[in-house]
Amino acid sequence: MTVQILADSASDLPKEYFDEKNIILFPLRVHLENQDFEDQVTISSKKIFEAMRDGKSPKTSQVSPQTFKETFTELAKQEKSCLYVAFSSELSGTYQTAVMMANEVKEEYPNFHLSILDSKCASLGYGLAVMQAVKLANSGNALLEIEESVKEYSSHIEHIFTVDNLEYLARGGRISKASAFVGGLLNIKPLLHVEDGKLIPLEKIRGKKKVHKRIIELIEERSKGVQHEIIAISHGDDEQTATVIKEMIQEKFNPKNIYMNMIGSAVGSHSGPGTLAIFFLNKQD
Repeated sequence: MTVQILADSASDLPKEYFDEKNIILFPLRVHLENQDFEDQVTISSKKIFEAMRDGKSPKTSQVSPQTFKETFTELAKQEKSCLYVAFSSELSGTYQTAVMMANEVKEEYPNFHLSILDSKCASLGYGLAVMQAVKLANSGNALLEIEESVKEYSSHIEHIFTVDNLEYLARGGRISKASAFVGGLLNIKPLLHVEDGKLIPLEKIRGKKKVHKRIIELIEERSKGVQHEIIAISHGDDEQTATVIKEMIQEKFNPKNIYMNMIGSAVGSHSGPGTLAIFFLNKQD
């Protein structure tokens, strides 16, 4: 790999993937019951989901400025070319902090080749962007080529997701508590997506089976032809439901590959257990 790839834990890729592909991991921080943890490192997402089911409310915070500065400084000393593919700047301050620390390090090491890319993606949508960066780096592409290609690739990643309990979105300020209460009574499931890095409500659907059917329809309407692409599925500790939607996708589209993983602690602290998210490339102009 001629270019070192860096990413943070909001990509929801397993720690083993970071280790195997030699990606530098920046863990976001999770605060639970007066303790601080590092996402993917010192706490599992399963523990977070279990705590949320018990009524606890974990909080999250971005990667610390000091962590960025120390890592960037070490890479600058090694004279490495680096690309940090970052979590959407609309959902976390991590990107802005990384840029600020990179500028400080470059004052001391002006020849440090580090690019920081705002993926404007989340969860395994962001993970797909990281995987693309790794693929290009392993193929020997130069830093600028990788950055431009991943930026274009990221702009076409669709995020379609639903949550099992509206209360978790209400806690995070995504919807009102009144809407969450009424939605729970009526068994209304929201469908959301991401536009320019922001979470945007898409539709409200009554009933789990109808939500699954609508997800399949949206993939068909928006995809560029998933039989040639990877579809990613992330879930909030609900592998059974994720497997159901995986089988529906497999039967309908027969994609090149389906990558499935549990949502990480940082993202899961906001979406809650039972979340189901689908990621794929949309139609390009």
